[in-house]
Amino acid sequence: MVSAEPPRPALCLTGPAMVSTASTGASGRDAEVESFGLQPLKTATHLPGKGSPSRPEKEPGGRPCFGEVDKPPTNGVLTIEDRILRITGYYGYYPGYSSHKREDGSDSPAETAGSQAGRAPSHCQSCACTALRVLGSLLVVLSISSSWVGTTQVMKLTFQSFSCPFFMTWFSTNWNILFFPIYYSGHLVTGSPKQTPIQKFRECSRIFGEDGLTLKLFVKRTAPFSILWTLTNYLYLLALRKLSATDVSALYCCHKAFVFLLSWIVLKDRFMGIRIVAAIMAITGIVMMAYADGFHGDSIIGVALAVGSASTSALYKVLFKMFQGSANLGEAAHFFSTLGFFNLIFISCIPLILFFTKVEHWGSFSALPWGYLCGAAGLWLVFNILVNVGVVLTYPILISIGTLLSVPGNAAVDVLKHEVIFSVVRLAASFIICLGFLLLLLPEEWDSMTLRFLSTFAEKKGEEPGGELSESSVHTRSRSRANGAVSIPLA
Repeated sequence: MVSAEPPRPALCLTGPAMVSTASTGASGRDAEVESFGLQPLKTATHLPGKGSPSRPEKEPGGRPCFGEVDKPPTNGVLTIEDRILRITGYYGYYPGYSSHKREDGSDSPAETAGSQAGRAPSHCQSCACTALRVLGSLLVVLSISSSWVGTTQVMKLTFQSFSCPFFMTWFSTNWNILFFPIYYSGHLVTGSPKQTPIQKFRECSRIFGEDGLTLKLFVKRTAPFSILWTLTNYLYLLALRKLSATDVSALYCCHKAFVFLLSWIVLKDRFMGIRIVAAIMAITGIVMMAYADGFHGDSIIGVALAVGSASTSALYKVLFKMFQGSANLGEAAHFFSTLGFFNLIFISCIPLILFFTKVEHWGSFSALPWGYLCGAAGLWLVFNILVNVGVVLTYPILISIGTLLSVPGNAAVDVLKHEVIFSVVRLAASFIICLGFLLLLLPEEWDSMTLRFLSTFAEKKGEEPGGELSESSVHTRSRSRANGAVSIPLA
């Protein structure tokens, strides 16, 4: 028998109270037993200084009053959260709280979905930027490889009607003067603070020192690099007259190994065993290339010329790093244009000497193959611009890969157009040189990075069974909650 209770006032729940309920005894007979439960406090009397109590619409916290929400939600079904809170007698619980909480907008799935939808555009933008960067890097690599292959092949075709390698070198180097005007044109299009050509030229002249470019520095800093530049290109063209474009481009890739050796000796760079192995592989490829046709004839001379070109190129890069250091794009454009001016002013006498001594003799200027000459010079300029711009837009390692890809590119042109047949020894030598080139591209911390990657991979493999167990326990716990059972987590 349940004791009668007075009518329940429509007040908000402010604290726990006792209520008497009836229960069945263990002996099987009915008995009235007093037990404890939660019930709203009774109507409080009027306190001094306070207004008469009235039926508030909402609590101070913004929740609806007990009397107003003591009904199921509008869909007629209590949620699992409401059932759990009712069973456990959660303090301050009133039916429909979770439903009203969702309707009020707090922790609502709609709001969560909206926030996720808001994050979606930013995620898509980051993915789009990454995709554009990857596509831009691939485009730069292909452009560098194509321009270098085009330069080598056009130079090879020019020798069929005009065999003057030094004049071709001098003519192509003069085009470097256009480097800085092209850079300044790009600055006018993309640069926010516009500068006059004189201001930009003085700013980029800091590569020669704080005082800028003077006549003394012009001769002192430019002369050695101009001589090395001319020697590198001149020996490269001489090698093209003796060997195929594929062999010369493969041998030229040895300059990476020579750069490492000179940097280790001169600049005291860090010693790396893997790069010593790569240098040995490059030397092995050179010997195999020379042995392909026997150690006699034009083959050995062509190999020596190509190796000399790679050596002067390595010396140029090491000396530039020693005296000039690192340069930004504007300073590099200024330096290349300065090389072009030095070549035009001081090197122009050498083609004239070779012409009058009949070493390199050509007829009238109208008889020169200007199409091939301008095409080769333009592609050479594009290659130099892409190498320096690519370092800014992408990673330096991709620039080296673009140069390496010129070997299979030249091989494809030689096989399809010139019908060159490569021997097994030459193919093996080119492969060994290219493999050594790739080993030289490894970063200095490649060993620690590899060990860290392997340890991380092993840890992830070891965590997979535990992860599966945790997921299964989560699913079991969620099913038990859906059936109405509530487990209390242990500390």
